[in-house]
Amino acid sequence: MRALDLAIIAIFLVGMPLLGVWIGGRQKSSTDYFVSERRISWWVVCVSVVSAETSTLTVLSVPTVAYLATPEAGGMTFLSLSIGYLLGRIVVSFVLLPRYIAGDLVTAYGFLGKRFGKGLQSTASVTFLLTRLLADGLRLFATAIPVKVVLTSYGVDASYWTIVVVLGIAMVFYSFFGGVRAVVWVDAIQMLWYVLGAVAVIVVLSGKLPDGWFGRAVDADKFQLLDVSSSPLTSPYAILTALVGGAVLSMASHGADQLIVQRLMATKDVRASQKALIASGVVVFVQFALFLFIGVMLWAFYNAAKPVQDLGLNNNDELFASFIVNDMPTGLSGFVIAGILAAALSSSLGALASSTVTDVYQNVVRRELTDAEVFKHGRVWTVVWAGLLIVCAGLFATLTKRGNPIVEQGLSIAGFTYGALLGAFFLGLVFKAARQADAVAAFVTTVVVMAFVILGVKFVGPDLSLEIDFAAASATAKVLAYPWYTPLGVLVTLVVGGLLSLRHKAPADSRGL
Repeated sequence: MRALDLAIIAIFLVGMPLLGVWIGGRQKSSTDYFVSERRISWWVVCVSVVSAETSTLTVLSVPTVAYLATPEAGGMTFLSLSIGYLLGRIVVSFVLLPRYIAGDLVTAYGFLGKRFGKGLQSTASVTFLLTRLLADGLRLFATAIPVKVVLTSYGVDASYWTIVVVLGIAMVFYSFFGGVRAVVWVDAIQMLWYVLGAVAVIVVLSGKLPDGWFGRAVDADKFQLLDVSSSPLTSPYAILTALVGGAVLSMASHGADQLIVQRLMATKDVRASQKALIASGVVVFVQFALFLFIGVMLWAFYNAAKPVQDLGLNNNDELFASFIVNDMPTGLSGFVIAGILAAALSSSLGALASSTVTDVYQNVVRRELTDAEVFKHGRVWTVVWAGLLIVCAGLFATLTKRGNPIVEQGLSIAGFTYGALLGAFFLGLVFKAARQADAVAAFVTTVVVMAFVILGVKFVGPDLSLEIDFAAASATAKVLAYPWYTPLGVLVTLVVGGLLSLRHKAPADSRGL
């Protein structure tokens, strides 16, 4: 890396937080801080949603998915998941979003509080907080990967811990001072930045690849879009798994996760939020296709070499970053790395803070806080969660050495709780007699069941016989494909909660929802 590249990266790390503070302006109230008084344009929110959900995991790891894909699971089959994601967004747009915005809520879990009671609202919020802490800790660690590659190429041996601390400080700066308006606008700018970086990579790679590479990739099934032969139980990209599992996963991530819902609530009305959410599904499809194509091009460039064994990388997900640092022209290299950092600085701190104050703290103190108190506590919790994210990211850096691409690890984390969260919303909508005790029991049961399934259920042998084993999986054992985690969780929640609701003769008071 030349000094020009490092200068571009340094200017970005300093300039983006300052830009966020300038865009956010002076925050006047908690509503302004958490939902920007609901006056952000739908297209800005759309781009922000895409930036928030894909982030560094997409930029770094999706190319690795295509690079490592086998003939039985072609590189582009990951795209079938994004088709399911679009279907899930459509359901959320017309089923859940109208209830959130018409109810003038600050968090998605306020809906559960009105339908069932404060107990379930706090339970769901705490679950979201813990899940988001793990998922975003992994995302922050993912961002440290290209930074470490850059610094190593320049002779600086910085630890992952040092890198995540610096990135965490940059992220908390504009979140603290600019509120959700700064987060949404910076997300939008950053997403455009890293997409332009991806286009630059494709242009550079196209000039470095040998003649006939495209035909070889086609022969190796790298452009296979639909997987109709793999087992839906164990293959995450089998067509049934991708469409059904992807749709339900998207319903949970975009309808029951405050990280996304907070952004959608910043639009002026229901129609604007629906346009933002559905359009984001189309943008995600295009973005996935872009980075998967880069992965196939890297496969041709490195002649299918194994990243760790043949190229000497620390883990598979360093592959893309290594190409950018070592094979991109100076200037462009710094621009693309800055784009990857842009993907990382998409902040969840506002969502974590708003859920903590609105759904948990107010229920603990058992009184309505004044607007000034909510505003004050929101900023305090923004800093607290930043510290926790840094610690979590550092732990991932210590524990994660090899294995599946980190994008798959990130999606698997959500499997423990997403089903319970989404299931609680549908329980309130479908079973009119369900009470808070039914919902809490179903929620807790689902989390326990999903932990059992994710950690203990394996499929062995050519006939995929079911086996319960909490020890490390053998070389031939396979686990349930992660897109099924959320649908299974929703099913458990509805069955348990629905059966418990049969004890009640009269419908519960749904409080107008």
